[in-house]
Amino acid sequence: MARKRKGQPVHGWLVLDKPGGMTSTQAMSKVRWLLQAEKAGHGGTLDPIATGVLPIALGEATKTVQYAMDGEKTYRFVLRFGAATDTDDRAGSVIATSDLRPTDEEIEAALPRFTGLITQVPPQYSAIKVDGERAYDLAREGETVELRPREVRVDGFHLTERPDADTAVFEVECGKGTYMRSLARDLARALGTVGHVLELRRLRVGRFTLAEAVTLESLERLVQDGGAAAAIQPVEMALDTLPAIALTDAEAQRLRQGQPVLLLRRQDTERLRRIGESLDPEEGGAAALATAFGRPVALVRVEGATIHPVRVLNL
Repeated sequence: MARKRKGQPVHGWLVLDKPGGMTSTQAMSKVRWLLQAEKAGHGGTLDPIATGVLPIALGEATKTVQYAMDGEKTYRFVLRFGAATDTDDRAGSVIATSDLRPTDEEIEAALPRFTGLITQVPPQYSAIKVDGERAYDLAREGETVELRPREVRVDGFHLTERPDADTAVFEVECGKGTYMRSLARDLARALGTVGHVLELRRLRVGRFTLAEAVTLESLERLVQDGGAAAAIQPVEMALDTLPAIALTDAEAQRLRQGQPVLLLRRQDTERLRRIGESLDPEEGGAAALATAFGRPVALVRVEGATIHPVRVLNL
């Protein structure tokens, strides 16, 4: 007897404006429940206190989550000077204080030290695994977690507001794996004081922005009115950095069956060569998106004139 499906075959992305006080997994589960979707995942964890762009992958879009997580991100955060916490945000307990408050000029002078390729130590309370355990679970049990410094990329770090001497508002453009809590903590230390993140909002993940984001409340209304489909973005939205290769129907069928396809058309030769050269052989993974009649077929790897299916998209 075939196993009964738990939910509907919904495929695509929903961009959620995550509310504060909820984990990313809780938010994803709520979206999945509202849409009665079979399968869901999310493209990049947000801290419980954080709000903003949380891309939710549904159905076949879960096969493209990696590409959403690898996208460039934009954040806005409020740094509270004068108090350090064990979580590096307002959710934690105060562990150190300082009466020193930096000037705007001092802040601006320090920011270049935190742009480009920088090294940062992730917060003790983070989802990084240590000997198979999440760092935040170990920290909650009272263990001191030694997290290794990691190299991250910060493309822009801007002071945008200074509401008062205790707080400053920043906007950051960065690459994958950059922790805003670590940036806030380290900037405060560099300025001779201590600090933590008071508010955090993600404005963008790759192509996903607040412009197409919906709140849980607005999604509930859309579901009640039968218009939830309007909030679903196409599966390929997370794949805009991958070049596309157009296939015939017969070629697409071979890929769907897990078989490689040899492309010897003159118009494909140079393009396939460039795609193959751009792929890091040590990373593996997909180098392109194969399409047929404008619809995605599979994520593929290119070797010479042959394309191999990496993840077939059953749409």
